[in-house]
Amino acid sequence: MSEPRTAAAPRPSVVVTVATWDLSMPGSSSLKQKRSVLRSLKDRLARMNVSVVESGLQDARNQARISVAFLAAHAAQADSILESVDRRVAGARGAVVVANSTERY
Repeated sequence: MSEPRTAAAPRPSVVVTVATWDLSMPGSSSLKQKRSVLRSLKDRLARMNVSVVESGLQDARNQARISVAFLAAHAAQADSILESVDRRVAGARGAVVVANSTERY
């Protein structure tokens, strides 16, 4: 005997966003100065309930790459969060955005 089929429960839609920024730090003459700027930026971004990591260029004293990941219930919410994060990154003291990319899943 086969078991009766039941309709699968609808799966909630979730938007996963990963964004990366390459930063130039023209005033940074040492890794210590760079880390100070990044620590401040990462702390401010973490308060926005996103995951943030220095994802590249760790040994370059005047360049950095940071990545942020977050979940959103729908695309409009993801757009809003990304816009807020982007403004915060662009406004970071001591850093200038030279490139950025975004991926959605």
